Amino acid sequence: MKYRCLLIDHDDTSVESSRSIHHPAHREQMKQLGRENEAVAFEEWMRINYDPGLLDYLDKILKLSENEKELCYHVWREYAHKRIPHFYPGILKVLKQFRDKGGYIVVVSHSEAGMVEAHYKAQKEIPGFSPDRIIGWTGDSSRNKPDPWPVLEVIKTYGVEKSEILVVDDLKPGIIMATTAGVDTVGVGWSHRIPEIINDMKSSCTYYADSIADLEKILFS
Repeated sequence: MKYRCLLIDHDDTSVESSRSIHHPAHREQMKQLGRENEAVAFEEWMRINYDPGLLDYLDKILKLSENEKELCYHVWREYAHKRIPHFYPGILKVLKQFRDKGGYIVVVSHSEAGMVEAHYKAQKEIPGFSPDRIIGWTGDSSRNKPDPWPVLEVIKTYGVEKSEILVVDDLKPGIIMATTAGVDTVGVGWSHRIPEIINDMKSSCTYYADSIADLEKILFS
């Protein structure tokens, strides 16, 4: 294999969580804020997450106060703890194949590590399968995407070269992280079919995967 370490996003890359968790939570947040008429449809929600990103959306577009952002956080956590998203069909098989060939799998996510771990424990397709490491959100933005720290940490931990690392993500922060660190990228598009995001991914990533079968070819061809 060309790549020895896979840095893979979780939400909408491995699991279908925006449709089942994040967008429904957004609608509930807006309802509790008394701004239900400003809740956006699913495709617009995906565009916002891609650019400008969730934090800028809360701060610069919705202009939420700290108390309002705290309310949003608690609504999201309630939804995230009560709902377990399903893994996209075939993604776990590809990850296990990569592991079986000697590769390392590191999840880099804006979700908390415990939530990601719970999703892997709940899946029944490959019982007991989990990544080698989960780098989740801790509140320290200097240790998560778009900062290159996760890539540098993987290099230090596993002794891999930059040329042996591949970042797989559906959103811009992961691609910026990889580009800043100087490693290859796969932009994935199986969670949506939004033309402007697809076109931007194709122009900014090393590879583009329209399906999990495409990812499998990139990894093993």
